[in-house]
Amino acid sequence: MDGFFRMRHWRSWQGLSLNCAALFLYVAVAGTSAQTANVTLRVDFGPVAGKSRTTVPQPVVVAWLTPLAGNAGATSPGEKRAYRMVQKNKQFDPHLLVVPVGSLVQFPNHDPYFHNVFSLYNGKRFDLGLYETGSERGVHFDREGVSYIFCNIHPEMGAVILALSTPYYSVSVDGAIAISAVPPGRYTLNVWSEGATQESMASARQQVTVGPDRTSLGDVSLVATPSPMENHANKFGAPYPAAREPDSSSPKY
Repeated sequence: MDGFFRMRHWRSWQGLSLNCAALFLYVAVAGTSAQTANVTLRVDFGPVAGKSRTTVPQPVVVAWLTPLAGNAGATSPGEKRAYRMVQKNKQFDPHLLVVPVGSLVQFPNHDPYFHNVFSLYNGKRFDLGLYETGSERGVHFDREGVSYIFCNIHPEMGAVILALSTPYYSVSVDGAIAISAVPPGRYTLNVWSEGATQESMASARQQVTVGPDRTSLGDVSLVATPSPMENHANKFGAPYPAAREPDSSSPKY
């Protein structure tokens, strides 16, 4: 009987210890969440040197914060799930896709003709070859960078996939950017836009500190430039053949 009471006493203390541990973990996590901040910045586009400013819609901008070494806010990128960039009506949908490094992106063909998706840019180089309607092929984006996506048959098709090694990013809305749930610490701020010069994006790169009294990163200025989607080459680095009238005896592309 004495052993029975000792066993009940031990189990009671064991249960109390587990409950205390769970409460401590909850408080720690809640405290960490409470310390995160919504980081904001604004992006403005100036005209190309020698040209006047024009009133056109601002290009979309992606901004991201990469934790510096030893930063308490350092973490792994977001969930690596499957993503899709659909080919439909001779367009890619979505036009811009941001994914964590290591993600698989599927390219389903929903058009009634062949496509040949490829990218020759430094983000991820690949060539999926010809494939028909109803089929799909995928690519693992295993390195950080920007990949411009094209079709070797249809020059009007173009899209962008941006693979990032940080979960702290956001896409602009009318020039305003808000990156949510950023832990305090030191980061490198990067910005990218299809409509900005490489030089201005490189100049905008800077080290920043995020803290309770430092949630606004101010203004970033970029220089506008035509999109690389315009007048791009095919996968052989040559101009696309001139458009021709459809021939019923030719394959349907």
